[in-house]
Amino acid sequence: MATVKIRNIVLGEGLPKIAVPNVGSNEDEIINSATEILAARPDLMEWRIDYYSVGINDYEQLITTAKKLRKAVGELPILVTFRTKNEGGVCDLTEDDYLKLIETVITNRLGDAVDIELFHDEKRVQNLVNLAHDYNLVAIMSNHDFEKVPAKDVIEFRLKKMAELGADVPKLACMPHSASDVLTLLQATTETHAAITNPLITMAMGDIGKVTRIAGQVFGSSLSFGAVGQTSAPGQLSIEDLRNAENFLKL
Repeated sequence: MATVKIRNIVLGEGLPKIAVPNVGSNEDEIINSATEILAARPDLMEWRIDYYSVGINDYEQLITTAKKLRKAVGELPILVTFRTKNEGGVCDLTEDDYLKLIETVITNRLGDAVDIELFHDEKRVQNLVNLAHDYNLVAIMSNHDFEKVPAKDVIEFRLKKMAELGADVPKLACMPHSASDVLTLLQATTETHAAITNPLITMAMGDIGKVTRIAGQVFGSSLSFGAVGQTSAPGQLSIEDLRNAENFLKL
């Protein structure tokens, strides 16, 4: 099993690491939220720039805020994510604008890792992964289905496809409607974890999916998302509850 280092944390060894989303909608909110997140001592902060409408329309402002954010959190690793609207984000961008934004995130090194969604132009996605590696950023490739849990073979195909495209860490989140759905995700995670060397991130959303957020070490998911204040996805636990539950299940 390969591991992936993001600044000073290592995905793929020990307990799943804990990321906390920063969903500030303006610079003051982003910096204040970062201070609160830092105090909760997560392993990583996810900066959800789709909440920052000014920044995604003004790259200079985005870069300025990123510098202030780094100063505020010190050595805490930062994952920069723009979640498109059809995958659960709050802001809509055209295909071209999304890809240009991710390129800007990478070439200005606005974080230590970047989220790149799978379902965009394949060649350009692969180019972004290569570019991230050129700039020493970890590439986390993602897919989110807020309607359902895909079939097991579909989940496995998508995670393996991300790895084939060069992603360091494949990520998939989906919405279960039954216990069987949760089992489908967990089985797909376990089998993909055994089949490829990349650390994985998977989760089922909503209340019924909470078990997937805390049992990653058992089934092969290397990172979970906890909240300090506002959540960014259905079923997200507070960082305190997540940390306690992970420790109870520690292998």
